[in-house]
Amino acid sequence: MPTKQKTFIDDLLKNGRSSGSKAKTTSARRPKSSGKKTPLYVLLIFIAAQLSPVLFISPTLNYFMEQGMDRQTAGIATSGWLIFLTMGIGFILTLIVVFRDKRFFDIWRGTKSSLPMSIIWGFLGFLLLLIGQSLAALIEMRFFGIDPGSENTASLVSIAEVVPLAILSIVLFGPILEELVFRRVLFGSLNQTTNFFFATAVSALVFALIHFDFTHLLLYFTTGLILAFLYQKTKRIITPIIAHICLNSYVMLIQLNMDKILEFQKQMENLQTAGFFFISQ
Repeated sequence: MPTKQKTFIDDLLKNGRSSGSKAKTTSARRPKSSGKKTPLYVLLIFIAAQLSPVLFISPTLNYFMEQGMDRQTAGIATSGWLIFLTMGIGFILTLIVVFRDKRFFDIWRGTKSSLPMSIIWGFLGFLLLLIGQSLAALIEMRFFGIDPGSENTASLVSIAEVVPLAILSIVLFGPILEELVFRRVLFGSLNQTTNFFFATAVSALVFALIHFDFTHLLLYFTTGLILAFLYQKTKRIITPIIAHICLNSYVMLIQLNMDKILEFQKQMENLQTAGFFFISQ
């Protein structure tokens, strides 16, 4: 083989090996996938946590009745323990899935609010939720004749009284899971592909429907709107989580101590009446 031709072939083979090596290096340094399946996993875990208690109702109910509970109390205890266990397990699994995907929360363009400001907005959001729910309840009562009391809330209070551990699911596990599902997954995904108003309306409507308290649909819908606004405002999921936790904690605190609150109000009214009597003398 002529020397020039041999040199050309050697150079060609050498360049080919070099190119292959560079390709491998480039492939090795290619950034990992952003975890597009993570939102789906979060959604599936949430659905499983909501539906799985059905599988254990009968044996759990029988267990509590064998312990001497009447059927009604056993039913409440069953609901409480299943809510605590399924939501707790769902909470742990969701955190594992979410924190394995470092880009799960990187869905916003622009600058996020600072962490301190996001926390402040979380507490301000709690006040917005109180105002929004008060207005929604007023509209329901004034225009539709709906009483302010919520069957869903009353049921959760009954459960918390029988199974105190269920309070963790109501004020911690539930709000965090719901914000990850309805604000990050549903609202966040729709906001990327449509617009803020459509994403807010759809996510708030689904959030309202999933509570199965259709009498107070407007109240839950309003709550969903405000929570979506808070997420959009700071671009940090911690903001609606704080607001949601504060709201549920406030409701549970008031409802669980309603007897004491009413008694205190009665005592204050008696003191005012007595004071007015002495002044009039």
